[in-house]
Amino acid sequence: MNRRSFLTTSLTATAGIFLVSPVFGNFAPGGLFKFSLAEWSFHKTISAKEMENLQFPVAARQLGFDAVEYVNQFFFDKAKEKKYLAELKKICKNEGVKSLLIMCDNEGKVGHPDKNERAKTVENHKKWIDAAAFLGCHSVRVNAGSQGTFEEQQKYAADGLFQLCEYSDKAGLNVIVENHGGLSSNADWLVGVMKLTNHPKIGTLPDFGNFRISQSEMYDRYKGVELLMPYAKGVSAKSHNFDADGNETEIDFPRMLKIVADSGYRGYIDVEYEGSILPEKEGVIATKKLLEKAHSQLLKG
Repeated sequence: MNRRSFLTTSLTATAGIFLVSPVFGNFAPGGLFKFSLAEWSFHKTISAKEMENLQFPVAARQLGFDAVEYVNQFFFDKAKEKKYLAELKKICKNEGVKSLLIMCDNEGKVGHPDKNERAKTVENHKKWIDAAAFLGCHSVRVNAGSQGTFEEQQKYAADGLFQLCEYSDKAGLNVIVENHGGLSSNADWLVGVMKLTNHPKIGTLPDFGNFRISQSEMYDRYKGVELLMPYAKGVSAKSHNFDADGNETEIDFPRMLKIVADSGYRGYIDVEYEGSILPEKEGVIATKKLLEKAHSQLLKG
């Protein structure tokens, strides 16, 4: 049995949910965007060991996607294993799936106030930049965590990001920051960090859903996406729950897509389902249906 057959059989046997034909097209004629699949959409399935990272591109293709975005947590000890990365790259090639980026967590604070700790964090991320370059990605997503005042955290984060960009530039990769909690969910703060970093390889990954700064403070998500889009090198369509008409209960997807389109962005938008009511596969399908519906409405004006 070849590797592709093994992976497909394994997916069917363990999860019982992926043996389907592609359910959607990926790019409407004359369309503005293509849709990719974020691996976090299957974090429960992967954590339950019902899917492994090598199977993710197969599952994505079976659900109609031709591009994926990885999460480093799901192959955390494999960043330097060329044999493993080569296998992943081969699977993607066989499936006709592009690798777009690696979302990097648990490698320290890029904006740590201590310069030695900041340097250690930068060093920790280099292996993921190398892995992303090997896989053919365009970016790594990092977190701009820090400590201190508003302005101090901007300065520390910009310093760490600039160091990462200097390294990633050699491989032709972008370093992108998601609004991902804390001050990074304050778009004014993150825009300031982009300006201070001032490197051609720096960018943002606006996420429709991650605008909670603290337990008591939320940033306006529509204003946030609008401010972050000029720096965007990717977009994340976060979803949780849906009403009877298939609309996200807290996020106006048509409004979000118009903001994205008006910015001039024409890249991939990733499906990142994070809900708890629908099973993960059904949540992915519901999110993609909603994106396609909003995309169609946008094209009609």
